[in-house]
Amino acid sequence: MRALALVIAFVLATSACAVGQSVAPEARTGPDPMLPPPERNLFPTVRIAPATGWPADAAPIPAAGLRVTRFATGLQHPRWLLVLPNGDVLVAESNAPPGKSGVKGIKGKVMGSVMKRAGAGVPSADRITLLRDVDGDGIAEIARPFLTGLHSPFGMALIGDSLYVANADALVVVPYRAGDTRITAQPRRVVALPGKGDELNHHWTKSLIPSADGRLLYVGVGSNSNVGENGMAVETNRAAVLEVNPVAGTMRVFASGLRNPVGLGFAPRSGALWAVVNERDELGNDLVPDYLTEVREGGFYGWPYSYYGQNLDPRVKPLQPDLVAKAIKPDYALGSHVAPLGLAFSPGGVWSGGRAGAVIGLHGSWNRRPATGYEVVFVPFSDGRPAGPMQSLLTGFLDADGNARGRPVGIAVQADGAILVADDVGNAVWRAAPARDP
Repeated sequence: MRALALVIAFVLATSACAVGQSVAPEARTGPDPMLPPPERNLFPTVRIAPATGWPADAAPIPAAGLRVTRFATGLQHPRWLLVLPNGDVLVAESNAPPGKSGVKGIKGKVMGSVMKRAGAGVPSADRITLLRDVDGDGIAEIARPFLTGLHSPFGMALIGDSLYVANADALVVVPYRAGDTRITAQPRRVVALPGKGDELNHHWTKSLIPSADGRLLYVGVGSNSNVGENGMAVETNRAAVLEVNPVAGTMRVFASGLRNPVGLGFAPRSGALWAVVNERDELGNDLVPDYLTEVREGGFYGWPYSYYGQNLDPRVKPLQPDLVAKAIKPDYALGSHVAPLGLAFSPGGVWSGGRAGAVIGLHGSWNRRPATGYEVVFVPFSDGRPAGPMQSLLTGFLDADGNARGRPVGIAVQADGAILVADDVGNAVWRAAPARDP
């Protein structure tokens, strides 16, 4: 333990002297980000924003035209959201299951310590909680356990009278009736997902979204390593968006080479599936950009062999030239190490200049100097494609001393257009609505 403590101290001290940003902020985002040469260091940059939570009188700072209220507080590591047709909101209170992280040796131990300081070391509540705003004032008066006994639940989807939940190791289903405030039925397994048993489980979250017709479900599954260092055998059905037929109980890879696709959404007008993706680490302060992209059926997006299209990763051997030649360049860079998690499409409003687009929760970096992310952003769309610079919607998650008062995760849009944000460090759900909203 003493040796580990010395290594952690050395990494933190070394990182404190790490080179700052080399790519201008305006060049790090958009359809054609600047990609500097890759860097290789003995230890990765570690720049932690220690988790402190929100003071009683503080809240995220909204963009002009928006106001923020505390929709719900006192939650236990809220991660993901689902708005039900009757207006009830389900929130998955969850964290990584115990077991192997997929990062081995001293590096894994250092990362575990870093994640704990960043607020990610709490045990999983393994619970979905129901939030109900009875009087329509933008604050949930009712918060009660809705479904318990789960295994690191994350994504949720309602199809008819069936509520699907993506646990860390399986897609399960329970019956649901409009207005239910608690489900006691035993979840039934639909299909197994990567992450069961004692195998490595680096990226544990499983996001979930149904097709427009309700026949299929799409599941985002992250990789089991940074760049395939645990061998590609453990990456089966990982770094991919999976397509599930819940009636037949079958599953196939819809698209691959996506290191950690978390938030999923269908774009307005085009109806195409989009995802936000966390890219690889340890190639430098400004590599590799995390991104927002359309997810094409049968598409390959490079991981682990190449990044942002066909740029080769020098660490990965052997290369797969046939796959790299097919690697699709992502549509829109969000910045390197910003950790995009939540994604929801919004019709917009006065605050967006009347434009529709994608609302994205940037959880924030732990390995970049200076820190980046820690905000909710908006990417405008036109004719089903990104069209314009990224706009900050909610900021202030970092205080003046670099501590994390909160970290945005899941995003959902209510029927009236208000935006809900799950904050896993602040243990809250925030509501951002037009400033004229009562």
